[in-house]
Amino acid sequence: MSIAPDPGLLPSAPIAPTAPIAPRVTAGVDWAKDDHAVCVVGDQGQVVDRFTVADDAAGLKRMAAWLLRAGVQEVGIERGDGPVVDTLLAAGLRLYVIPPSQVKNLRSRYGSAGNKDDRFDSSVLGDVVRTDARRLRPMVFDTEQTLALRCACRARKDLVTHRVAAANQLRAHLQIVFPGATTLFTDIDSPITLAFLDRFPTQEAADWLSPKRLATWLKSVHYSGGTDPAVLHARLLAAPRGKTGPRAATQAVTTPALVAVLRVLTAQIRALTTSISQQLDAHPDAEIFQSLPRSGTVRAARLLAEIGDARGRFPTPDSLTCLAGVAPSTRQSGKVKTVTFRWAADKQLRDALCDFAADSRHANPWAAALYNQARARGCDHPHAVRILARAWTHIIWRCWQDGAPYDPATHNTLQTILNQDQHTAA
Repeated sequence: MSIAPDPGLLPSAPIAPTAPIAPRVTAGVDWAKDDHAVCVVGDQGQVVDRFTVADDAAGLKRMAAWLLRAGVQEVGIERGDGPVVDTLLAAGLRLYVIPPSQVKNLRSRYGSAGNKDDRFDSSVLGDVVRTDARRLRPMVFDTEQTLALRCACRARKDLVTHRVAAANQLRAHLQIVFPGATTLFTDIDSPITLAFLDRFPTQEAADWLSPKRLATWLKSVHYSGGTDPAVLHARLLAAPRGKTGPRAATQAVTTPALVAVLRVLTAQIRALTTSISQQLDAHPDAEIFQSLPRSGTVRAARLLAEIGDARGRFPTPDSLTCLAGVAPSTRQSGKVKTVTFRWAADKQLRDALCDFAADSRHANPWAAALYNQARARGCDHPHAVRILARAWTHIIWRCWQDGAPYDPATHNTLQTILNQDQHTAA
């Protein structure tokens, strides 16, 4: 006996067959100096293809074409800048940056030997994108305007580091051949010190000076330090005697060389500072960072350049504090809990935030109170600055997300402190 189907359950039209779901194919690229290892990973984690391309235009073009032909849409990579990244983005691929420190920890997931191999790392990068894409955040890029500002700020910081090293080298040299020149003026790399060393590079040349002759020379170079020439001359006489005679002549050749290096570094730092100021003035987010206390021009530019203008990069203030390394790292196992310094961080971002925070306490009572409380709890200066920087990141993040400058009048905790100070004074 057969039962007729209910007419209401019958489809009114034939059901179209479901289109097959394309397998998800990912890839990993292990960046190297001369060539790059690439691994294509299938939807089950199997290695579909491996190849190596040279670090040249033809090799990068071949890599992008090969990945597209294999159906790759997502790529894991250890770095987020450079020609490789530009080539992959131009091909329309989605990139996930997995830092080398994470890759090092992920190797044990695929083997216990802990071997370091570029081909193996590329397969790890590709498979992690396949399995953990929901935990990763696709690359979000800043505008070209911000990238150019970041390049200028980092170049200036590097040159300042070189200038400090060159100044220390000059000081160490002069302490042997001409100690008096190191104590004459405040800074060894100041224009007046360099001008003095041009005119009087040795102890024998400086022996010609008298208070009157030194006053005449200072006037000729438009000295504006305000120190009496007799005091400066007394400093020369009080310092240990430098080298004289034939030995002094041979060692004095080094002095003008170091002076020339310092002059070039100072001039280039000045040129970069001017360029940074111009770029900052033209940036849409300049007002946000310049409104912060004691931010100035270079400091505001560094904050803007390191934080960037891609709001999606930091969806929460905690994501900013963690990447900047101003939030501690907590480890807990059973009854043992430790809070330690966060080593894995963007060191450039941390340096920019801590540099700003350390100086902000001299102009902002809230920042000063927070810093002093940390010091009273026994924190050393760097730790107290990181605590203050962590608090500032929440304020900066809010201003940055809203596109609004920092307004002390709406900073409730600051206003509370100011009101308390007024009541105390009254």
